[in-house]
Amino acid sequence: MKDAVVYIVDDIEANRDLLVCLMQTADLASESFASAEDFLDAFEPGPPACLLLDVRMPGMNGLELQRHLVDQGLRIPIIIVTAHSDVHIAIQAMKAGAFDFVEKPINNQQVLDLALNAIDESRRIIAEEDEVRAITDRLSCLTPREREVLDMIVDGEPNKRIAHSLGISERTVEVHRSRVMEKMEAPSLASLLKMTMRIDPPA
Repeated sequence: MKDAVVYIVDDIEANRDLLVCLMQTADLASESFASAEDFLDAFEPGPPACLLLDVRMPGMNGLELQRHLVDQGLRIPIIIVTAHSDVHIAIQAMKAGAFDFVEKPINNQQVLDLALNAIDESRRIIAEEDEVRAITDRLSCLTPREREVLDMIVDGEPNKRIAHSLGISERTVEVHRSRVMEKMEAPSLASLLKMTMRIDPPA
């Protein structure tokens, strides 16, 4: 699976080597780092990926790295690797959005299964972000008046009320509405509403 990568961050070389070899058995590309700082220096968002992350490390620890990635809006699925005595820390990481955690000594098949599932999740995240980006690009192509019409459509306003509110004819509203549907590449009102909800989810 050369179109995906497993990042490994652990300050103990033997642990890194073990995980790299384990990923190779499943034909998973991997990159390993001795510290969170080294990982951040090298990491660039790109192909589907997941992060196997040790908790206790010198310098920036695993939880701090997780928080940093979240703060930067980098949605990479994280699998926390922890000692049994640190399970409470792993639970903290899960509450903060980690994908899962495993305890040392690791179960090889469990780690491989989690890595594959996390990469699938990464693919889903990337597809979702691509879709949101495409919708945002389409929205930017609307004129100010078309955006006004769109906002009122989303609010459930009928053409007559839109026309009255904007001081234009119902026919003009229909023209704007048609252009909105065309520019947004929306085959139906339902699909248009779904698109706008992706950008601005209801509270």
